[in-house]
Amino acid sequence: MSEPASISGGIASRYATAVFEIADENKDLDGLEASVKDLGAALDASADLRSVIQSPLISREDQEAAIGAVAKKMNLAPVLQQTLGLMAQKRRLFVLPQLLAALRERLAEHRNEVTADVVSAKALTKEQSEKLSKTLAASVGKTVTINATVDESLIGGLIVKVGSKMIDTSIRSKLNSLQNAMKEVG
Repeated sequence: MSEPASISGGIASRYATAVFEIADENKDLDGLEASVKDLGAALDASADLRSVIQSPLISREDQEAAIGAVAKKMNLAPVLQQTLGLMAQKRRLFVLPQLLAALRERLAEHRNEVTADVVSAKALTKEQSEKLSKTLAASVGKTVTINATVDESLIGGLIVKVGSKMIDTSIRSKLNSLQNAMKEVG
């Protein structure tokens, strides 16, 4: 991990811990979760909003006013509104995407959930996705949410990543292993 990325991650993690704990004390985790989802969608959809949080040319006051207006208009959870204002004052809005990711992780952990990234050669049916979710849940001991993507170059099989564990049962991977074994022989 590069140094700036680790610094940003550290800053985001500290803010996320504080925001989560305050929301938990105020018994407003549902409101926080809705706000995180809404703000994440707004960041994804608006290049102007991304520009406001990342531009060093925009003054602290202008950033604070802009993010405050956005937060108020979106009716975000009060703790998140206040944190965004503080982040603007401290010139820390650039870590907002990492903050939202850290908050999503804490909220999922609180619900005893984990997300599994699944790459398959063809789109999984609802039945396949549910069966895989149940199988993974039995293995990890938590409720598993499937984040499925399609990569036709796999030919067949799956690549499943849960946390730091990865299981690669794709045909492409097996063919690569076979090719490497044949190179060693010849």
